Parts: sequence; C-alpha cells; structure tokens
Amino acid sequence: MSDISYWIALSMIKEIGPMSVRALLDAFGSAEAIFNASAGELKDVEGIGPHRARAIRAFDNWKAVEDTISRSAEEGIRIITENDDAYPSLLRMVDSRPFLIYVKGELVEEDRFSVAVVGPRRPTEYGRRAADLIAGELAEAGLTVVSGLARGIDTVAHTAALIRGGRTIAVLGSGIDVPYPAENAGLMKRIQRSGAVISEFPPGTKPARGNFPVRNRIISGLSLGVVVVEATTDSGALITARYALEQNREVFSVPGMITSKNSAGTNTLIKNGAILVGSAKDVLRELAPQLKGFIKETKRRDIPLSDEERMITEKLSREPVHVDVLTRQCQMPLNRLLSILTGLELKGVVRQARGKRFYLS
Repeated sequence: MSDISYWIALSMIKEIGPMSVRALLDAFGSAEAIFNASAGELKDVEGIGPHRARAIRAFDNWKAVEDTISRSAEEGIRIITENDDAYPSLLRMVDSRPFLIYVKGELVEEDRFSVAVVGPRRPTEYGRRAADLIAGELAEAGLTVVSGLARGIDTVAHTAALIRGGRTIAVLGSGIDVPYPAENAGLMKRIQRSGAVISEFPPGTKPARGNFPVRNRIISGLSLGVVVVEATTDSGALITARYALEQNREVFSVPGMITSKNSAGTNTLIKNGAILVGSAKDVLRELAPQLKGFIKETKRRDIPLSDEERMITEKLSREPVHVDVLTRQCQMPLNRLLSILTGLELKGVVRQARGKRFYLS
C-alpha cells in the first residue's frame, strides 16, 4: 500500500486525534510504521495508552481507505498531509491542525496572506452589507478571503471576493464532494476556479452538527485574523474567534446596534478587546507588520463605465438608495434605470439590498 493509505487509515480511527497522531509519528517516524508497531510499543507512546493502541491494532477497514483514494482520484481531489510542501504554511503553525486535508482547487503561496470573514447563517441586511464591503475590499487589496461556505455571511464573503476578482478558500464541515448547503454547489465550483475548497473529512462524509465547530479551527488557522461580522451570544462565529485567540491570531469585530441580538456577540467581543473594524482598512492597518509590504496599494480593477453608468454611480454611496429615488434624481425611465443597474451589478460596481435599493460595492 502507498504511504497515503496509512495516513487516511489514521484519520478514520475515531479514538485518535491530531495530537495523538503527531506523538505517534514522532515515535515511529511514518504512518506505515505506526500500523506495524506492536500493541505494547503503541501504548507506551505518551497519550496513547491501551485503549488507543487496541483501536489502531484493530483497524481493518482498508476497503474504505481504497475507496477514498479511488474516489478522490476520480473527482480531482488532492490528499495533502502535513508532511507535504503543499500543506498551508499558516495552518502548519496550529497545534490542533488536521494531519490530513482534502483539497479541490489550488492552494498558492500568497494564501498565507489570508483573513477569515465569518458570521451567522441568518444575518441582518446590515450584516450582509458589512460582510460584502469588508470581504470585497480585502480581496481588492490582494488578500485571500477564508470562510465556511455556509448560508448567510459565509456565502456573502465568498461571493464578494469572487466578484472583486480575488481569491477565496472555503472550509467544509462535510466531505469535499458533499456541498453544504446544497444550493451552494455552484458557488463551490466557482471557488475551486479562484481559490480552493478544503475539508479534513473523507469524501462522502455527510454534514453533521459536530463537524462545524471542529472545522472552525481550520478557518482561523488558515488566516492571519478573523473578522466577525455579526454574532449572537451563542453563535458559531464566536467559536471561530475563540480558536483565533488560542492560535495567536487577531480577532476583529464589526460593531452593531445595541438593540440587535445579532450584534450582541460582536459588541461583547469589542468590549473584551477585539479590534473594532468599519472597513478593510482597519484590518490592513492592524496586520501591516505581518503583511510586510505585500499590500502596496489596493488592487482595484479599472472598470470602464458609460456616461449613463457614471452618472448613476455618482448618485450612489455605501448607503442603499431606493430605485424610485434614483429615478427622480437621474430623471430616467424606470425600465432603463433598472437595466443599467443590472449591468453595474454584473460588473461588481453596484450591489442590491432588499426592496429594490442599491448601493456602491
């Protein structure tokens, strides 16, 4: 069997986690050597003991290992261990990092300049706009935007990075061939073309409640810092923030109204020392020592605009304006205005809020 077979087998043994595997590798030198060791040799490794030693010796599901390798090859999934040069450099610094990840798309050296943008699955309109603004500006500045492909803020963050021509990485709580939620299957394919999708779970793994808090340590581990856009007091985004603190990464928080439950968690983060952010500039300023000249200027694309498009954008700002107001200001028929606004949306210049209201992206 190939060496990767033994790595995959280790990942399938529920009784051992990343720290235990690392201790075993230190003791025996390779994944294959772990399976060739006796029960006595295994249990003598610090943190293993008789129970885990028996679990390793009892492993016999090599058919599942072969199926995982075959399925990955068929679907273009790369299997990367922490011993590979392709393993993300920032994630390698995390003690609780997964020792094996599945990847679709491409990981590049510049991904070490990454920032996570996270928040709830049911954000407010304010939260959506804030995530779109911050993730979009980070992408324009050349940073990779990391999130979890979930509904809500995750989806907004990935989409904003893609629209601005940037890179983005999605970390799944399911197998890499099981998009979750299902409606984000198309978005996941777009991410694979302009970044990467990552999972520590074998192909075919269904999404489970316990998988998502665990995957959050990878979201923060891939990033120099985590921006929490909105969060209730029990939000999963706060779990990501806690991992970031444990990993010695920066935590940023977008302030919100004191009357909004979706801002209770973010406001508490700020009260406890998180860095308040109103735009990507606040993030870039704080991370400047780590970026080390990577950000010289915002990498904005020069988007050609017609006279009519330019006139409309001059009437817009970051605050949404209703289409009826724009119709009066631009003195333009509604159908014509909506047609131009649609074109501006496709160019990534304008975004639409609920209720036919538009604002600059």
